[in-house]
Amino acid sequence: MDARFTGFANVWTPVAMASALRVDRPLAAQVAGVRLALFRGRDGRPTALVDRCIHRGVALSLGSVKDGCLACPFHGWRYGADGAVVHVPWNPDAKLATLRARVVPARELAGQIWIHTSFDPTPPDEPQVDEWLTGAGVRIFGIAVDWNVHWTRAMENMLDSPHLPFVHASTIGRGFLGLSKGRMDIEIEDQPWGFRTRMRIDGTPRPGMLDFRWPNQMNLHISLPRRRLFLISTCVPIDETRTRMLFVGARDFLRAPVFDWFFNRANLRIAEQDRAIVESSQPPRTPDARAEKSVRTDAPLLRFRKLYFDRLAQTASE
Repeated sequence: MDARFTGFANVWTPVAMASALRVDRPLAAQVAGVRLALFRGRDGRPTALVDRCIHRGVALSLGSVKDGCLACPFHGWRYGADGAVVHVPWNPDAKLATLRARVVPARELAGQIWIHTSFDPTPPDEPQVDEWLTGAGVRIFGIAVDWNVHWTRAMENMLDSPHLPFVHASTIGRGFLGLSKGRMDIEIEDQPWGFRTRMRIDGTPRPGMLDFRWPNQMNLHISLPRRRLFLISTCVPIDETRTRMLFVGARDFLRAPVFDWFFNRANLRIAEQDRAIVESSQPPRTPDARAEKSVRTDAPLLRFRKLYFDRLAQTASE
């Protein structure tokens, strides 16, 4: 496996729901070809190690967590949150100072576990989310599913409004049925974290707005009377042909956990409508803009595509 986050280096991305990372067991993840073992240290904070024991190369994610340390399932070597080996069974004379796994920066924010796709212990920045997501009275929930497509195709789908009445006629596209003969205008507003889009149809503003947050996240602001609902789609590259779709929501109503199932089920239904279409894309990875025919309403996708090729496509971590 490539251990350099090729094509997706030096950026923050969520990789899992925080609730999925328990204190008593590791969690496996894979980002841009790099396998990771996530676990919580003694202080409860998340840690991410390259998922390969430095002793005999087995997957650390198959091991266990003991007293905030990750124990290899093969010979019991224990790793601390800083990647240092703190115990080698049967070898009290082992030179522990020379034994260390590769660490990837990890954080917990807005109900999600984030990693920085580098091996820099002090990343140049921190993950950022809409400030409302970290406020009081907000319930965060979510699910993860895998799609068989390059993450760039999935990301462009999440930024695409014209497909709504055709792919989602029975769900979120119902309000657009019969309107496709009119004119759709998409306004793009640059932001420090990416860009925001708003839509008009025949000159009439549509409710809500959609944010692209660099590098791989869409935030949909849903307009509700006296309530607030966020839908967040993060397209996490697993490898060249697979993407982990992390569908996260945030709401300030019906905050009891029992309602998470209903919202997750609704999100999954919408995602399944997208999946079959997006997985049929050829080529699986987004090509140069000149390789496909585009029109005016493709502006958000083309904006993302340019950012991707200019800032991310050729990157790799050292």
